[in-house]
Amino acid sequence: MRHRVRRRITALLVSLAFAATAAPATASAPAAAATPTPVTAAAVEPQTGGWQPRPATYPATVARTDLAIPMSDGTVLRGDLVLPAGEDGQAATGRFPVLVTITAYNKTVLGAALGEDEPDYLVSRGYASLTVDARGTGSSEGTWDAFGEREQLDGKEVVEWAASRERPWSNGRVGMRGPSYMGINQLFTAALEPKGLEAIFPQVPAGDVYRDVVASGGQVDVGFIPLWMGLVTTTGVIPPAVTATDPESGLGALLSHIYGAATFTAPLLLDALLGGDAAHDGQFYRTRSPLEVIDRVDVPTFLIAGQQDLFQRGTPLLFEALQERGVASRLIVGPWNHLEGSQGTDLAQAGHGTLSELQLRWFDRWLRDDRGTRLGEIAPVTYYENGSGAWRTQRSWIDDRARARSYRLSGDATTALAPGLLTTGRAAPGTAQVPPVPVSGLCTRSASQWTAGIPALLAEDLPCFSDNALNDLTGIVYETRPLKRAVRFAGPVNARLFTSSPIGGGMLSVSISDVAPSGQVTRLSGGWQLVEQRRLDRSRTRYLDGEILQPYHPFTRASRAPAPGRVVPVDVEVFPTGARIRPGHRLRIAVQAFDVPHLLPSLPDLPGSLTALTLHTSDRFPSRVTIPWLPRRAG
Repeated sequence: MRHRVRRRITALLVSLAFAATAAPATASAPAAAATPTPVTAAAVEPQTGGWQPRPATYPATVARTDLAIPMSDGTVLRGDLVLPAGEDGQAATGRFPVLVTITAYNKTVLGAALGEDEPDYLVSRGYASLTVDARGTGSSEGTWDAFGEREQLDGKEVVEWAASRERPWSNGRVGMRGPSYMGINQLFTAALEPKGLEAIFPQVPAGDVYRDVVASGGQVDVGFIPLWMGLVTTTGVIPPAVTATDPESGLGALLSHIYGAATFTAPLLLDALLGGDAAHDGQFYRTRSPLEVIDRVDVPTFLIAGQQDLFQRGTPLLFEALQERGVASRLIVGPWNHLEGSQGTDLAQAGHGTLSELQLRWFDRWLRDDRGTRLGEIAPVTYYENGSGAWRTQRSWIDDRARARSYRLSGDATTALAPGLLTTGRAAPGTAQVPPVPVSGLCTRSASQWTAGIPALLAEDLPCFSDNALNDLTGIVYETRPLKRAVRFAGPVNARLFTSSPIGGGMLSVSISDVAPSGQVTRLSGGWQLVEQRRLDRSRTRYLDGEILQPYHPFTRASRAPAPGRVVPVDVEVFPTGARIRPGHRLRIAVQAFDVPHLLPSLPDLPGSLTALTLHTSDRFPSRVTIPWLPRRAG
């Protein structure tokens, strides 16, 4: 009962933050409601292989709030500690491995409720849990600078404080856990190699914050980013709980939080919308992107990703970087949005236990040296396959048996009512006009995904979430004939679209979908790309069988290249997913010029976004979609 109440409180607070902060940024395009992706009856039943979770060893827990954790520069962070306790409510004697979570969402309000499906599950099994407010948030002193260098150093110092033998409740062995912000923080902390840190469990963390969420395809995110910054700011200006016991520290923390909102949050958003430095990739975002430091992470890492998550793109890239270096790591990719992935919703259906059970397996192995956790039963990659409802396993995220299969766009197309052909054969010459419709994306799965899944809490039965047919009428569509054999793929997808526009600008918003014989259109994934930012960094672009599979664009001021009136190839990175298109179904690509409330053009890009784009198909202009196709023998 307490668990359900805490979840409802969390959902309500996040929803209120959304209403208060995201709505003004998207006043002309209110967010659409949506529901979570259903896990079908074909999914495996919850199981844990041959491993069984051990029972609780302590009947109760006890909390100590707002512990002072001094940083090397004199700033004091505050943490809440939960310890195992006896039936009398007194803390158990002895030392325990410590699980650290560093949150920007105010531990008193949201921090302890995010990332748990069974509160105190691990504490009752012999772990200490320490939740710390990040610098400039909650009860901690200082000014918030999300994932800046000082905050990264704070993570190292918090872990070493918790691992110190001066703490009578710590045995010196530390793990880290938590979703989203807390997951990203784990990776930066691990990269600094703090003494005592032995394993981490990041759920839905970013890899490359610019490409993952800040400006996917080069346009500014106005769905999640204002929501996120508003959430941190809102919870940051709540008077710190520590004020009652330490008025000087509490008042100082509150004043610094207000100052941070005025000097960091608001200017950053304004600069991005005006097309300033914040609208382009650069050192600011690289400093805050875990992929830039992942080569220094050596501790065992268990990653949870979602196919409808904000960090759908980045989390698998983090896993691949770890696996390539031989770091003990696992990846589970489920059909989850950000809130679902953060709370481990239906994680047991992946076949390895609930979120709490899976964390117990992981931390028992690396913090307690328990080799009976049978981690070898968990494949390196477990992912949910859209279309079949099955959970699949692979040795790597892009299976070594995958082959590049390209479908060419063929002939003329207008809207979904008159689609062009998607074919593996020769393409007929044709053109299609992509109209600038500013409400494209408004009522789609994309709208829910890029507002962190919050609309799913508000109106879960809107048909436009499960059926993309209406939205596809706002753009152009190409689709295959009904398939004679199933088509399976898993990983990123590339759409190379030969495009022209009168002023050389505009955005291509691409979705790939599964079209059922009934006509229902199930959106599988999406990608976005400004035409003038089409330049490729080929050294960082991924190829499969000589075809581009995952393009990498610099997104700098210098890389802008308008091409008025010219036909140019534009590679659109469609974020990774896994799917099986069944016989009789069709594979579809739809192209629009907007995706609201997810993205809006910055002020300099606005004229190009209001101009129609033209797609070209022919042998000379081979527009195509390339998937990492899995042959029948794979899986």
